[in-house]
Amino acid sequence: MTFFNADALRQAMASARHGHFDPDRLVQETLSRHGLLPETAKGRTRTKPTAASGPGPVSAPSLRSGRSGVFSARTDAPLQDIPAGASFALHGFSCDAGSRDFRLYIPTTAGNGATALIVMLHGCNQTPEDFAAGTAMNELAETHGFIVAYPGQSRGANGQSCWNWFSRGDQNRDRGEPAIIAGLTRQICEAHAIPPQRTFIAGLSAGGAMAVIMGETYPELYAGIGVHSGLPYGAARDVASAFSAMGGKPMQAIARAPSAPTPRTIIFHGASDSVVHPVNGDLIARGAEPSGSGAQYQTWENGPSTRRQVERRVIPGADGQAHVEHWVIEGLGHAWSGGRPAGSYTDSGGPDASAALVRFFLNPDNKSL
Repeated sequence: MTFFNADALRQAMASARHGHFDPDRLVQETLSRHGLLPETAKGRTRTKPTAASGPGPVSAPSLRSGRSGVFSARTDAPLQDIPAGASFALHGFSCDAGSRDFRLYIPTTAGNGATALIVMLHGCNQTPEDFAAGTAMNELAETHGFIVAYPGQSRGANGQSCWNWFSRGDQNRDRGEPAIIAGLTRQICEAHAIPPQRTFIAGLSAGGAMAVIMGETYPELYAGIGVHSGLPYGAARDVASAFSAMGGKPMQAIARAPSAPTPRTIIFHGASDSVVHPVNGDLIARGAEPSGSGAQYQTWENGPSTRRQVERRVIPGADGQAHVEHWVIEGLGHAWSGGRPAGSYTDSGGPDASAALVRFFLNPDNKSL
């Protein structure tokens, strides 16, 4: 998740002094690093996420096909650290809008019925397996009995495996990537009898931006949204505006449909994030505020197991529960706070964003860090 900054400019000027400066190539490489260079439709392939070696997963319960799409089981390589009785199987989902593979973690504690579903959207240059390892959400699933789905972006759809949050065709209901993610969410819920009030979605960076889009376009499907280092809805409509938004100047938000209020939202952003400017977290929080809300409280405190200072702003909804939580974490860059080093784009310094995310989703009355 490198960003085109002063270092990149200095490298380009050094090349120029040696007679090798090619501005077109510099722009192309920069766009490619950020996943902002669209792939041509010709020759698109569906790439399965890479799996780690280790003991093989237990087969997951079969998932039914429905009107909105079709699931298919995949034969995949074994994975590490899967408890006996749990599964982390690879599946495929297809609908009119397209198809994606995804990992589905079913914990041993879900034997008598899952408590919830959390859909996790990885960032650029990540895979579902990588994201699961870095966030440790599977461990939390074992503790709390929820299912975790990890949709995987294909390199055929984006060269750097980024969700296309900046693309006009992937920002609307019943179109593009939102339709695919919503379709697989619905069918997992149907297969495991999970109601909408126990269905949630979260993501990092480009995945966080797509989680915001999902909350805006399918507010009836998700009871809560989690956004780590992401961008607000309508922040960009093309490549140029994507760079501007990441740098701290997002476009004016698209007017949302009045069909349903924005789901409960928790936002994490590093105060030292040089890839996606922290102002984007502020704008996500502002867009998620309940209509007519004025009450809020703000605290500065140290998170557990960390010396970092955390500013946490909470805006309650009409029911008195936290409708918006916005965490600004001092000293954190563009990485999952409290993440495990086994995954990419993590910062083990904390606080633990995964634990806070699960608490916000499953136990909204608990307002403690």
